[in-house]
Amino acid sequence: MINKRLLIKNILAYYDENSFYDKKRQLNLHTANGKAKFLKHVCALSNSNTTNNAYLLVGIEDKENSIIGVDFYDDSKIQNLINAYLENPPLIIYDNVSFDSLAQDKVVGLVTIKPKKGRTIFKRSISIIEKGTYYYRIGSTSAPNMVPKTLESNQAMVTSIERNSWNSLQTTLQSVLDFVTVTHKDIKPKYKVFKEQFVICWAGNKTIVKGTTFYSRMDISFINEQIKLFYSDLDSVTIFYNEQEFVITEYLNLGLNDKTSFYPFMEVAIKFFDNGTYTLNHTLLFNGPTYNVNILNHIYQSSLKIISKVMDNKELSSKENKALYKLNSNLMLCYLNGIEDARNQLLIMKDYFKAHPDPTFFKGFKEVMRILRKLKYEKEV
Repeated sequence: MINKRLLIKNILAYYDENSFYDKKRQLNLHTANGKAKFLKHVCALSNSNTTNNAYLLVGIEDKENSIIGVDFYDDSKIQNLINAYLENPPLIIYDNVSFDSLAQDKVVGLVTIKPKKGRTIFKRSISIIEKGTYYYRIGSTSAPNMVPKTLESNQAMVTSIERNSWNSLQTTLQSVLDFVTVTHKDIKPKYKVFKEQFVICWAGNKTIVKGTTFYSRMDISFINEQIKLFYSDLDSVTIFYNEQEFVITEYLNLGLNDKTSFYPFMEVAIKFFDNGTYTLNHTLLFNGPTYNVNILNHIYQSSLKIISKVMDNKELSSKENKALYKLNSNLMLCYLNGIEDARNQLLIMKDYFKAHPDPTFFKGFKEVMRILRKLKYEKEV
């Protein structure tokens, strides 16, 4: 089984950007331009690697080739973005890979692009990329509508890198010890071995609400591949496991004035088999609450007033300051109940929350945008 952290190290140590891998400081999938750039690189790497995996590393400083990390990104529906814009789309996998040198909430994003036959082409226009455009890798560049004179196979090179990145028993044991005795020693971490081969570690703060045990500040890692299955400062999740599977169910607290109303949002189930393989499935469970239209309109207008004062650098009243802490969740509820512009108002507040001395504001913003992004990709990109 490939150790994804070692795989990234091996790629960075021995190879500059080329026809089988690219690296980026970050992805921006909130805008059409950011989506277009991501799709361009996936298209180019797919077309240039028909017999082997190709890779896109996210969280790497290009000039220094240093690992700086990005936020945990758990959008299981990113494949929907690929399928929506690309004809003959490749299968991709996005993993959040842990590194000891990074803060606990930072990872390196590893996008694995699986090989497939036939050319990948844009079937829809997006940003400045027109329908019918295709890309190949020419050296380290994703070039439009150009087929290299000689399309050399990277299979032997990539196979060698992957073979040298397999896990060892020492690495697995050390990673479990670090998780239990160093990273999360203060919140009673646990681990479970499945099928005598796979190891999952998890840790979080435990609370009981209406007879159900929830965990917050949850960190769940699949040790064999050095990837995080889940990480959040704010979410509430439940854990279920037996000898064959480990199931994470994420809940959202969406009560207007009720901290005990939890709604199932997403289930992540990893199932292990005797032959040394596993499957990882994501299932959207969300069926959110509906509220009185008049109440929501009042909340929305109050939110708009706060946003206007913030943008004009006007002082907020004590009541408005208190409401500011609920602005992210209130606007999300408005959006989920049909007020489409609420999402745009959230984006207006991004820079303000990011610069605010209280980090809970920006954490709340990122959590809300993550939820809305996943719901969007589940239905339509």
